[in-house]
Amino acid sequence: MSAGLILLPGDVCGIDEAGRGPLAGPVVAAAVILDPASPIVGLDDSKKLPEKRRNLLAVEIRAKALAWCVAAASAEEIDRINIFQATFLAMQRAVAGLSLAPVRAVVDGNRGPRLDIPVEAVVQGDGKIAAIAAASILAKTVRDAGMVKLHLQYPQYGFDRHKGYPTAAHLAALQAHGPCPEHRRSFGPVAKLGLI
Repeated sequence: MSAGLILLPGDVCGIDEAGRGPLAGPVVAAAVILDPASPIVGLDDSKKLPEKRRNLLAVEIRAKALAWCVAAASAEEIDRINIFQATFLAMQRAVAGLSLAPVRAVVDGNRGPRLDIPVEAVVQGDGKIAAIAAASILAKTVRDAGMVKLHLQYPQYGFDRHKGYPTAAHLAALQAHGPCPEHRRSFGPVAKLGLI
């Protein structure tokens, strides 16, 4: 575990998401209950970790956590209910999928989903609380792997490289090929193509 990360009791879950900003693919959320008796060295905000390290930590989290679940909301759901509500929906699904019922949840950010348990939002929580850092790692590794798979289906967009984020290469591919079924039609750069 990184120095300074707070380790919560074994009945509290950490929640985080990956993929709110991309123009394509699902938003993915994870919920994790860590075992205080089995700390994981090197946990941190997933964005601060190299890909190889993230992938190794994801394996360790799955092996050592008391409970974990990764869930998603699809591009279609994002377009239908908006990205914020879809993020909360993915988070609710992740918590509902835990094999142990937590008594409390801490979530990265300034707002959290509605749950049947108390929820505390912690700004930059993925760099402060071990369970949120673990959730951020699981959410990001699962989403990235999903975007690599999506690349096999739609290689013209380069999803394996930019993971759906609005890079110059992605925007150029979008302009050249139009959106695929996994593009979020409610997002500006896609909506601007006038193909909704």
